Amino acid sequence: MQKPPGEEPQEDLSVTPPKTWAAGVPAVVHALEYSLEQTSPKTAGVDLLTINQVGGIDCPGCAWADPAAGHRHRNEYCENGAKHINDEATTRRVTAGFFREHTVSELGRRSDMWLNQQGRLTEPMVKRPDADHYEPISWHDALGLLAEELRTLDSPDEAVFYTSGRASNEAAFVLQLFARAYGTNNLPDCSNMCHESSGFALHETLGTGKGTVSLHDLHHADLIFLVGQNPATNHPRQLSALEQAKLNGARIVAVNPLPEAGLMRFKNPQKARGVIGRGIRIADRFLHIRPGGDLALFQALNRLLLEAEDARPGEVLDHDFIRAHTSGLAEFAEHVRAVEWRDVLAATGLTRAEIEEVRDDVLRSRRVIVCWAMGVTQHKHGVPTVREIVNFLMLRGNLGRAGSGACPVRGHSNVQGDRTMGVWEQMPDSFLDLIQREFGFDPPRAHGLDSVNAIRAMREGRVKVFLALAGNFVRAAPDSAVTEEAMRSCRLTAHISTKLNRSHTVCGRTALILPTLGRTERDFQAGGEQIVTVENSMSEVHTSRGRLRPASKLLLSEVAILCRLAARTLDGKVNVPWDAFEADYGTIRDRISRIVPGLHDFNRRVARPGGIQLPNPVNEGVYGTPLGKALFTRNDWEMPRVPEGHLLLQTLRSHDQWNTVPYTLNDRYRGIHGSRRVVLVNPGDLTALGLAEGEHVDLVGVWTDSAARRAEDFVVVPYPTTQGSAVAYYPETNVLVPLDSVADLSNQPTSKGIVVRLERTIERAGTGP
Repeated sequence: MQKPPGEEPQEDLSVTPPKTWAAGVPAVVHALEYSLEQTSPKTAGVDLLTINQVGGIDCPGCAWADPAAGHRHRNEYCENGAKHINDEATTRRVTAGFFREHTVSELGRRSDMWLNQQGRLTEPMVKRPDADHYEPISWHDALGLLAEELRTLDSPDEAVFYTSGRASNEAAFVLQLFARAYGTNNLPDCSNMCHESSGFALHETLGTGKGTVSLHDLHHADLIFLVGQNPATNHPRQLSALEQAKLNGARIVAVNPLPEAGLMRFKNPQKARGVIGRGIRIADRFLHIRPGGDLALFQALNRLLLEAEDARPGEVLDHDFIRAHTSGLAEFAEHVRAVEWRDVLAATGLTRAEIEEVRDDVLRSRRVIVCWAMGVTQHKHGVPTVREIVNFLMLRGNLGRAGSGACPVRGHSNVQGDRTMGVWEQMPDSFLDLIQREFGFDPPRAHGLDSVNAIRAMREGRVKVFLALAGNFVRAAPDSAVTEEAMRSCRLTAHISTKLNRSHTVCGRTALILPTLGRTERDFQAGGEQIVTVENSMSEVHTSRGRLRPASKLLLSEVAILCRLAARTLDGKVNVPWDAFEADYGTIRDRISRIVPGLHDFNRRVARPGGIQLPNPVNEGVYGTPLGKALFTRNDWEMPRVPEGHLLLQTLRSHDQWNTVPYTLNDRYRGIHGSRRVVLVNPGDLTALGLAEGEHVDLVGVWTDSAARRAEDFVVVPYPTTQGSAVAYYPETNVLVPLDSVADLSNQPTSKGIVVRLERTIERAGTGP
């Protein structure tokens, strides 16, 4: 067993020039080093040889699609996927002795990295009221305690059932079924904080909340936009698809406030040119845009396309597609023609010539794909930006055509599958009607609470029980101090988890840790060994089968925990066979097959190599909007107002990090080593602010309320961000994201657009009475 670190890692910042390429041999070395720190060579080998293979373990990291069965590399994983799977497979253990040694108060002062490095949770634990230690509790008593608390609430809406993307389809379906049988639609999930704006915009304009492209489309596109995303860190296997597209002749336009290594050049470590050669150039054109300027960019492109059609009638726009499949062109065109160039240039920081060159790229391309991620969605105008991207695609018929389409790149395994299974506080009546027909009870119809509204409700005392299926809610959520205060106001908090994290230290009056199997582990139930299924970001559903011995004999699967809890809580009030579901997950999939479109004959079809491709109505010319057509939209926008002497802060992850958990203190692609408490600032802004490299500053948030939001003691690092902006890592800077600073319509936190000022730490230390 590997020994966990006893002390916090010592921060010792060093800065080197940012990398100009991603992956290569160093990625292999770093992946193996971390894997062997966590587990044995044998276990690491089992993980790495089965991850993302047919019949193997689906990577619990990102949601990027796998190549077709028969076309996968023997090593079908990336550096971060290797780290993630072996982080879960670690031989380190958190036992009852650990909790006797450490108080909850002490653990609350530990870093996210230290908590994660302690290893796998091994048995159920409870923190009693007024206690400062967790203590062991049996599964029977733990589930009984939680069930009793749920039964004694005045209303089912006083409970929240949160889900993270790591959960399987089967667990997600059981969770939402339990919550609705219990009587609430309070089903927030991690999508509320990452791609909620995408879902709202795509539902409104296309009638589906999912992307429309496949790997085959990416491989055969003429032009690909990468907007507000960093593939090398957040979904590295996308780089292999982009490499194939480039080899097939595609051009790529990268649009980002940072010149990320993975946007410049990729050295594929699975190919000779990536090991001993220079690799392949990714971006043919890089637009160094200001944060939040993407809407203005696409409106300018759309105006230019309309003007090109004026000059060459019938040669630019796809009139056949527009007539047959869309509505609202005239109103949209009137609006976008009125966009002022001075506003576009101010919002984007680009020149007109740069934008016109991109227009020329578009005019030379028949098949265009736009990929985007949280650099687009985590702004106040995230929904209008995605709608404008849809406008752009529709003008030239780049929907439903091979090699074209909309590609929201989701960053967490099965986050899309959770939604397909019904984990959403706003599921439509059509889904709820099928639940009623299948199980004989009428689910609640009133919309429930999303993540932001759940925090508000906990803070106000309207929610008293919080149950989380996976994830690290406290560190994923905005406004850290407010979120923690809200969580502590609950009567009971419970987390179904594989590893220790900050959320376990921010407790309700009573708190439960319910340890569960990881995706890497074998799952035996009364009906035999089980598989689970997941859905990737391209709507492919396939199996995942664990290969390792469970970390503890006391672990239960997610499905088993939820089924037992539902049975104890509901006590026969609904006709749901919880025991049968736990014994054989195939019975869950049988029920899913009668409820979720495209998953008919689920068990037989998902067993085939490659699994099931869910239908995408857009690619079949079907649009589930009220008019039955794709909708052009008018999108107004207003850039954040940044006072003089302030900057617009983006929060993002480092390369050695997965979601809220840092693996090391390094971010080698950006040249940051030995510390995470850094703020990256354009050299011109540092001069204007009178700051120098290496100075210590506090980041002070500026918002309309009177609350003081401060992230303390960050080191200033000059970096080629766009002028007027700054960058720092989350979750350390989530404290600066106001709970009420959300995207219009989607209610998604605006973590990429926070107004801050940099205050010298010495100035703060020297103030006082």
